[in-house]
Amino acid sequence: MATKSTKGVEQITDADAKKKALAEALKKIEKNYGSGAVMRMGEKSSIEVDAVSSGITSLDIALGVGGFPRGRIIEIYGPESSGKTTIALHTVASVQAQGGTAAYIDAENAMDPKYAAALGVNIDEMLLSQPDTGEEGLQIADALVSSGAVDVIVVDSVAALVPKAEIDGEIGDSHVGLQARMMSQALRTLAGKVSKSKTLLIFINQLREKVGIMFGNPETTPGGRALKFYSTIRLDVRKSGQVKDHDVVLGNGIKIKVVKNKVAPPFKVVESTISFGKGVDHFADLLNLATADKVDIIKKSGSWYSYGDTRIGQGAVNAANYLRDNEDVAAEVTKKIMDYYVPKDDDEAKKEADSKKPAAAKSKTPVQTELTPEADDEKPLPKGITRI
Repeated sequence: MATKSTKGVEQITDADAKKKALAEALKKIEKNYGSGAVMRMGEKSSIEVDAVSSGITSLDIALGVGGFPRGRIIEIYGPESSGKTTIALHTVASVQAQGGTAAYIDAENAMDPKYAAALGVNIDEMLLSQPDTGEEGLQIADALVSSGAVDVIVVDSVAALVPKAEIDGEIGDSHVGLQARMMSQALRTLAGKVSKSKTLLIFINQLREKVGIMFGNPETTPGGRALKFYSTIRLDVRKSGQVKDHDVVLGNGIKIKVVKNKVAPPFKVVESTISFGKGVDHFADLLNLATADKVDIIKKSGSWYSYGDTRIGQGAVNAANYLRDNEDVAAEVTKKIMDYYVPKDDDEAKKEADSKKPAAAKSKTPVQTELTPEADDEKPLPKGITRI
């Protein structure tokens, strides 16, 4: 008996008949909804995670895939002046450096072009919008995503996306759940478009406190629950002290916690510093990673730092300045760090080994690619990154 009838639907039990029926169903789906509407998860194109560097190497490592994944929604939240906008601007600069197009929806009307330029953002090429209402801002984001021509869009911030009804009303009027409904409706349509266009959509968000919470964390983020659900990655950014030279405050320490991550293990914590007017010091960050235990890409002996046979400086400041002045060395160190902490998958490693092997030897014996069996939790983390 090959089939069983169930209210007009036939259940197929024969293996060959199942394959034939499935092939016909897939063909019909592709005809009606287009190629790629249904695919097998084992297909290479569906499992690769294409990432955009955040511009902060230690954060790229903590994210597990070398940066923010393309075609996903990201939420960066935290208290005021904690470094949220700085992280977003570093990401914009990184995308532009790779030839990408960036857009910034400044709902707070607080964009500082001089600071953005200091972080490496090409302000002449970056698209800027300062919408009057929350609906307008989200519609602009939707239009940019739908174009497929923008690589990264930053919305700063969710809390400042004020619904039109609230703007048209009087101060003191009650608008319960209005912003949450607006965000939920927008994200339902944006999520699919973001995935198809491979646009990185970053929402910056503020903190609020729930009233009457006696136990547990009273902190929450505006805009309802929709953004929490639709976000692939959520970053909690906090200040962690000040950076001083004698009595002069030069910047802030920051702690970035990956509280949600759908593409790699979450709950990594990154510690770094933000210098006023300059942002995160990439080269100091690089030096910390390269001198971490068991990494030893740059070796430290006493107060001296060495890369290979070259002494690059006495003290961390001088060593970081050496990397800043020698871009080729810094690029080489960065590649080694990323290869160590974000290893290639089996196929990539084998291809790289094949390309390095002499052509005459390729046909004789297959390349034996050594894979590190260490679990993610066992791999040593660099300075400034901790697990909780």
